[in-house]
Amino acid sequence: MADYMLTTYDNPYDPFNDFEAWFKYDMRLGHNTSGLLARRTISASTFGDELDKQRTEEAMDEIVKEQPMIYKKVTRNDYTNNNNDTES
Repeated sequence: MADYMLTTYDNPYDPFNDFEAWFKYDMRLGHNTSGLLARRTISASTFGDELDKQRTEEAMDEIVKEQPMIYKKVTRNDYTNNNNDTES
């Protein structure tokens, strides 16, 4: 299972490698993406890491489905590929 993050289309920062800048920008724009995801994720200490990860991913999918013009689910490769494209 790949590692995913939830972000917004208007946030230029990489949430994997520059989380602090990503978070500050997200909060400044009033999205509070981390808070939204925390509220929407069904989590419990009894689930275990894999089920917790699955529930978080399901919450991301629901958020993207409900607000596709604002939110998107990304992987590390989304940022790696973009960096390589701009350098060539």
